[in-house]
Amino acid sequence: MKNYSSLFTPGVYVINRDKKNEWGIGQIQSSINNFITVNFENVGKKTINLNKINLEIININAAS
Repeated sequence: MKNYSSLFTPGVYVINRDKKNEWGIGQIQSSINNFITVNFENVGKKTINLNKINLEIININAAS
């Protein structure tokens, strides 16, 4: 089991690759080991197990 929590810290913006359009962009609220809490724009707060859900860190300031 790999621990990814050092990459997923509070304030970082992410998307769920499998539900990108449905959930929208999320901002990490907390991170404990491989469990993080993310507040997504379309579905609200979700607790994510990084071993089961594939999140991608995004840069919301990047030009499209």
